[in-house]
Amino acid sequence: AGRGKQMQPPPVKLRAIQLSLPIHQPSSLRERAVQDLIRQLSPEMIVVAAYGKILPQAILTIPPLGCINVHASLLPRWRGASPIQSAILAGDTRTGISIIRMEQGLDTGPIYLQESLDILANENSGELSKRLSILGAEMLVRAIPEIQSGRLSAQAQDEKLTSHAPILKKADGQLDFNQPASRLALQVRAFEPWPSSYFLWNDSRIVVREAYAVDTNDQSPGTLLEYNHYPAVSASPGLLVLSALQPAGKKLMSGDTFLNGAKDFRDGRITHTTKAGS
Repeated sequence: AGRGKQMQPPPVKLRAIQLSLPIHQPSSLRERAVQDLIRQLSPEMIVVAAYGKILPQAILTIPPLGCINVHASLLPRWRGASPIQSAILAGDTRTGISIIRMEQGLDTGPIYLQESLDILANENSGELSKRLSILGAEMLVRAIPEIQSGRLSAQAQDEKLTSHAPILKKADGQLDFNQPASRLALQVRAFEPWPSSYFLWNDSRIVVREAYAVDTNDQSPGTLLEYNHYPAVSASPGLLVLSALQPAGKKLMSGDTFLNGAKDFRDGRITHTTKAGS
């Protein structure tokens, strides 16, 4: 959805329209009619990118060269729906792209091609996603003819190295100031732009777009402070300094601008320092 929450066509659809290619957007691939349609198209290979669902076995067996997935992690690390966020949240310094042959399991298939890149300091998920999408596209263009020719074979994943990237919900973004400030800073990067990180102040949601951790702090978790003219919140341990934030219903602003307009922020407290259910 774009501005006004109106549905927007994905870039692949727009390009297909330009090329006068037929377009099908079924709500589910489990319907018999949809599966029959795909069989009638007789694809040699099916390519999946950022789909987020497991393909039914009836689809997996249609193309003779199989179904190929472009996954944004170094499998078997971070199988699942949020590989980019999970890599940043865990403090990984490298990630990458894996091109795999799909199986019934979630991201369990053998790997055709894998390449890595560094996660840059202070890089958030949105920024990393853009770099990975470029790498994935380049790798896919190289991999497809190699798979067609039989020159590229797939290698099984090492199950001992498996980790999982769960489906994220908006509620997952609530900052828990009983955690170390260093981890909260990773969360802000990992969850930007979605599901975003936030805390509640004066019954209002404050979304934190950029933040960094400072070791110095002798206050109890959730105490609101000022640090070098920027708002900060004490954690356990450390201090989370809020570089850029977005109060509910307002535009993105720098932390010092927010503090100038919120004089009562200093020396207050966040009462909900722990996520609901934790």
